[in-house]
Amino acid sequence: MSAELASRHAFASRHLPPPGAAVVRELAARYGEPHRAYHNATHIAEVLRHFDDVWDALGWDHPHDVFDAVLFHDAIYDPLAKDNEARSADLAAAFGASDRTRALILLTARHGAIAPSDVDRDAAHFLDCDTAILGAPPDAFDAYDAAVRREYAMVPDAAYRAGRAAFLRSLLDRPRIFLGDLFHARYDAAARANLARALSGLGVVLQSPDERSGSRENR
Repeated sequence: MSAELASRHAFASRHLPPPGAAVVRELAARYGEPHRAYHNATHIAEVLRHFDDVWDALGWDHPHDVFDAVLFHDAIYDPLAKDNEARSADLAAAFGASDRTRALILLTARHGAIAPSDVDRDAAHFLDCDTAILGAPPDAFDAYDAAVRREYAMVPDAAYRAGRAAFLRSLLDRPRIFLGDLFHARYDAAARANLARALSGLGVVLQSPDERSGSRENR
């Protein structure tokens, strides 16, 4: 398979064709940047697999807008920058994406801080597609966790471990990790096991599930 065909395949779904040649070239260059260990074309292809799964199970209200958001949501990625999502949304708009697509991309800056009631059906499932790796089989989750560390190789270990632990703990402490019922039913239990294991590896001592449940009820 040629590099061009491989790139087009990475940005295609079972239900929608890949974008035009100019977009494919732009995305292939962006997602092929050498500093990306996780946020690369493989990640986009995996999110598109979940996009297709949602289509098969439930359908999308505005599939083309969500499809474009999947393609562009990590197009700009500097691990230490604070404006990746905004710049990715602007790039999508420059290639003709809708205002709705731009808004969906901007939501990815708030992973872990959005409640189901904050977003509509499409947005909930789009965000769940992006975070489905949390509920992947243990070996896939561990590979993701290690790849993220490689992307932050410039950050000293103590600082990285503290920041990563805080982020993972914030996810584990949420009543719902996934916003939609589809992903909640499929992946919540696996995600909690993965997060607990990753936190243990970072030296975080966790309460038992019953103790965590009681803590949430007493908030």
